[in-house]
Amino acid sequence: MHSQFRLLGQRRFLPFYLTQFSGAFNDNLYKNALLLLITYSAGGLMGLSVDVVVNFAAFLFILPFFLFSGIAGQLADKYEKSRIIRAVKFLEIVIMALAAVALWFGWYEVLLVLLFLMGTQSTFFGPVKYAILPQVLADDELVGGNALVGMGTFVAILLGTIAAGLLMGYETAARLTAIGVVVMAVLGYLAARQVPQTAAAAGDLRLSLRPVRETWHLMVLAAERRQVLLAVLAISWFWFLGAAYLTQFPNFARTNLRGDETVVTLLLALFTIGISVGSMLCERLTGHRVSLRLVPWGALGLSLLGVDLYFSVPEAPVPSTWLTMLTDPVYLRVLVDLMGIGIAGGLFIVPLYAYIQHETPFGKRARLIAALNVINALFMVVSALVAMVLLGVLDFTIPEFLLSLSLTNLLVVASAWRLARVAVSPSCG
Repeated sequence: MHSQFRLLGQRRFLPFYLTQFSGAFNDNLYKNALLLLITYSAGGLMGLSVDVVVNFAAFLFILPFFLFSGIAGQLADKYEKSRIIRAVKFLEIVIMALAAVALWFGWYEVLLVLLFLMGTQSTFFGPVKYAILPQVLADDELVGGNALVGMGTFVAILLGTIAAGLLMGYETAARLTAIGVVVMAVLGYLAARQVPQTAAAAGDLRLSLRPVRETWHLMVLAAERRQVLLAVLAISWFWFLGAAYLTQFPNFARTNLRGDETVVTLLLALFTIGISVGSMLCERLTGHRVSLRLVPWGALGLSLLGVDLYFSVPEAPVPSTWLTMLTDPVYLRVLVDLMGIGIAGGLFIVPLYAYIQHETPFGKRARLIAALNVINALFMVVSALVAMVLLGVLDFTIPEFLLSLSLTNLLVVASAWRLARVAVSPSCG
């Protein structure tokens, strides 16, 4: 058996990997830079408070997944995938060129419209991203390939977020961001041009351009096979949890750890490194086979480490920096728990993606991935609403909120055991 990293030296995988990495980086560079500019420079838009505008911006980015995933899934099944990837990446250059002009001149309302268009571009890339993998990878490479894509996505999110924060330290932050997003879009397109051709999955598929109806059809498609639907829901639950953790990090660091901005970056970095490590372990632990046996253990880790995180938060924190966090044993337990939660998340999610790709019919695969994207988006919206109710209305502290999620996750652990026992595919040995 070979290591998954050898895929990074092969044309069937590397150009696609670089394309998706640059896209995830650029999405987060642009989105976070825009949110920081609105927060610190614009002081609210259209007479609205900063809080309202920031949440509205997040809504604008996720809305296209509900509107256009049905159409995106059809296109990815009907047409040759490298052609779609190139078209989507060219669209990114156009959007980012317009964004560069708007950033240069401080046209924040235009930047919000372009954020919606970036979400649209991501919506059309999503189904291709995961549907192409089973076409270019062998069955015994599928877990490793998904692990690399998962790791790359989270590392790109981290680097894009950090880059946005670093750029805000300069007086010309908006103009530097303008240059950065265009350069990344061009690099992504150049990588996309090297993605090799694959066979169209369902060339005779008739396209329907009615967004709401097609989104509903995706839900029907997802429900066709119970085991696949459960795997889809499990992935979406992971994004529910992930969104909750990532959203709370800034306030958790400030309020519960009395940390400065460097502590927020450290928490984000360790969480991301954890997910990457967990993802990379999957191939070795599954013996290169498409198997769900790691999923219950990952789910159990999310609960146990989440509970321990609640008890590891110091009762009387002292002002801290990233160095305090790494050297003070009181804080070190918090960091170990967060990294462990990330590792458990990687073990949980990578086998699920590989299983869905492996078990879905070739001609419907992209549409099922599109359905998954819709449900992911829905779970992330619900995650934000639950956080608003528990933290804002019921006055939970952030540690109490995260503890409640960890305890709720025990239901997922029970479901994951049943799914792993039932969903044994021929390739699982």
